[in-house]
Amino acid sequence: MTVLVLKVLGLGTATGTAVALTPSLLAGRHYGFLAAAWAVIAVLLATYATRRALVAKYLVPGCLLLVLFTVTPVLATLQLSTTNFGDGTRTTKEQTIAQLLGTSVVPAPDSPTFNLTVGKRGDLLTYFLVDRATMAAFTGTEDGLRPLEPRAVTIADGFVTAVPGYTMLTPQQVNEAEPIAVPTQDGAILRRGLREAFEGHTVLRYDAAADAIVNTDTGVRYTVQRQGDREYFVDGAGNRLAEQSWRADVGLDNYRRAFTDERILGGFLRIFAWTVIFAAGSVALTFVVGLAIAVMLNDRRVRGQKVYRSILLLPYAIPGFISILVWSGFFNRDFGLINNLTGLHVNWLGDPLWAKAALLLLNLWLGFPYTFLVATGALQAIPADVREAATIDGAGGFTAFRRITFPLVLVAVAPLLVAGFAFNFNNFNVVELLTGGGPFTPDNPDAGATDILISYTVRLAFGAGGARFGFASAIATLLFVITAVLAAVQFRATRSLEEVY
Repeated sequence: MTVLVLKVLGLGTATGTAVALTPSLLAGRHYGFLAAAWAVIAVLLATYATRRALVAKYLVPGCLLLVLFTVTPVLATLQLSTTNFGDGTRTTKEQTIAQLLGTSVVPAPDSPTFNLTVGKRGDLLTYFLVDRATMAAFTGTEDGLRPLEPRAVTIADGFVTAVPGYTMLTPQQVNEAEPIAVPTQDGAILRRGLREAFEGHTVLRYDAAADAIVNTDTGVRYTVQRQGDREYFVDGAGNRLAEQSWRADVGLDNYRRAFTDERILGGFLRIFAWTVIFAAGSVALTFVVGLAIAVMLNDRRVRGQKVYRSILLLPYAIPGFISILVWSGFFNRDFGLINNLTGLHVNWLGDPLWAKAALLLLNLWLGFPYTFLVATGALQAIPADVREAATIDGAGGFTAFRRITFPLVLVAVAPLLVAGFAFNFNNFNVVELLTGGGPFTPDNPDAGATDILISYTVRLAFGAGGARFGFASAIATLLFVITAVLAAVQFRATRSLEEVY
């Protein structure tokens, strides 16, 4: 009976969630997400609403989680990498044209004015308008203007104050929202201030047949022209109508740029080499220190093992962001704890070599408790009779460790070491919070001495030129491939360890 109740509650909650999300997804025109949500519900109902498909009852949860949290993000990243999506290209071409036409609207002396209330349903902004002359109510979106039945809404003091299904924005929220243009027969309705809108006529006209925008006042004609990875409306002299472009498919252009742009390739080999050294060095240092401490504390003659282990786990218990910020103070050349205690005057974060050493030391502090835990578990899993047999055969402590203990531990932790390498290969947080990729040189301000591939490409994709999500997705895909190849090679190399057994 309990299982049945839990099953009904689970399926009911999932179905109810899908039903609740449907209006918002429809309003936002997210038809793909809507279809995916109902496909998941259909699979869950078909699997758990009957007593059939016993095997599927165990496979479906794992498969759904794999698809939702692994396959879907990868596919979305791949799809985004073939576009020019970013700052200035977040809208479709149709939306961009509507915005260009809307921003050219100018009021006439007899332009109608409206009392304005801004509402929101899902991600869709809607203008609720009351004509000040006639007190007629309208609803306006980027799709156009429609009459509004006064009995269906609440109007007070000439303003729409409540509409079923909509959330009315506060003045602060209206100020932060992106204005929209409501197209009309003679122009568009634009917001003026926080509670007022006006209807004006546009000086621009879009010629769909020629795919051009014409300025009706000056007669200048703007046609579409490709500039870089974007398209703009430009006149005959090459002057842009606006700095606004639109989202478009660019195929493999982002990948081509990654392999041909001199700005990117200039420091790529050096940064790639340091990335490998950083990842491998971090794993090697944390493994050696963690294993050494685990071996020492695994000796039965050591008293207070639980206390020591608890203390050694403190770096693992403290959030990494806090540890990195604290260590950045330790590495200060003039007031840092390390230089003050040792009497050194090392420019830890200003010298390229010492900055790299600082990163490795910090990563050692952050990572050795994990390898200590793993190594401790692996050591305690080794049968006692194996060690006793080695002692009976005359093997000393170091010989037994080198020939028996270490190979057995390595078999257990080798996959985790590979995973640690893959993690540190893209360990953006440590580099960004400690050194910011620096120090930099005047001749190459984009590639710092401690930059790894991920921090370098993030700077290029989200630098002063604005966010370029399409290019960033292409770089992320390439990094995924590089990391996967290196991990596959390492996993293949660890197969030889299986002969230990």
